[in-house]
Amino acid sequence: MELQIRDRELWPIAEKVLSGRRLSFEDGVKLFKTHDIHTLGYLANYVAEKKNGPFAYFNVNLHVTPTNICIGTCKFCAFRKRKGESGAYELTIDQILKKIEEYKRQNPGLTEVHIVGGLHPDWSYSYYIDIVRAVKEAFPDIHIKAYTAEEIKYISELGGKSAEETLIELIEAGLGSIPGGGGEIFAESVRSKICPDKISAREYLEIHKTAHRLGIRSNATMLFGHIESVEDRIDHLLRLREAQDETGGFMTFIPLAFHPKNTEIPGANYTTGFDELRTIAVSRLLLDNFPHVKAYWIMLGEKVAQIALQFGADDIDGTVTEEDITQAAGARAGQFIPKERLVKLIKEAGKVPVERDTLYNIIQVYEEVAL
Repeated sequence: MELQIRDRELWPIAEKVLSGRRLSFEDGVKLFKTHDIHTLGYLANYVAEKKNGPFAYFNVNLHVTPTNICIGTCKFCAFRKRKGESGAYELTIDQILKKIEEYKRQNPGLTEVHIVGGLHPDWSYSYYIDIVRAVKEAFPDIHIKAYTAEEIKYISELGGKSAEETLIELIEAGLGSIPGGGGEIFAESVRSKICPDKISAREYLEIHKTAHRLGIRSNATMLFGHIESVEDRIDHLLRLREAQDETGGFMTFIPLAFHPKNTEIPGANYTTGFDELRTIAVSRLLLDNFPHVKAYWIMLGEKVAQIALQFGADDIDGTVTEEDITQAAGARAGQFIPKERLVKLIKEAGKVPVERDTLYNIIQVYEEVAL
């Protein structure tokens, strides 16, 4: 099919993409401001298929949130509770293990447990380490993806240790990779308004790069659709690209659509489908050194996530279950999709479903789609 470009501003960008040349900040601005969504999707899908063929990945995973009690002050967070507040909870290690056991019994293909939660004011350094150790001892074949960079900084401060020392202990306890949460938007002018007490962009990137140097991979995120500008988004993406040039340790980039319910950001609203697809496509085009871009169905919903597989995404996440953080902010999607439905969503999008583990080792390739 011949590419029909309606927006003349995209002609030189398309030439760069099709010849494999790196895009600039200025290119990113033009991509975010265009209304030629068809060209944007075509180019992003071209890059995605050049990297991963017709494949779209998913896994059988479980989210465990040990506590919603948190000392944080992030204005975009609807999940946080103070100790003693109605709805606050904290799980014991035995309760965490029971959750995993019950889910594994119902989903025997479980390969990943994803553990993130609040910054608990009373938990010790050793307790956070013990959670990982206990899960690994009980389920040695399951990959543990645990603790955002924000949590790792907090845990290390509890123990009076460096982030590197903390990561080494976590890896020894059974940590397999770290999630990308906490990236939000790197621009300090925005960060100072929405999460003034949170880890800085520099610290976030340094913790991830330290993890990469220690031999474990990680994901990266960007929270979009609140008070940031297009330029802030591009700055965020290019800082990630620069870090990836340095270490090569990021597996997947995950654009996170902001959910405004119960948050403290005045005037914020849900993102639109157009902006969600545009952001995924631009991310795929600018992050030329990231292997994967994820359409996180929990935040996008099934329908937009499915379409996103034609707009540069090559991963739709997994079965998930008990993702509490987005639910508290008014997520419109559910918390669980069975494997069979993920396969159906991917096939309908014209892609080949591939069940993977956390590190993108292939478990099963489903039959190709007849187009």
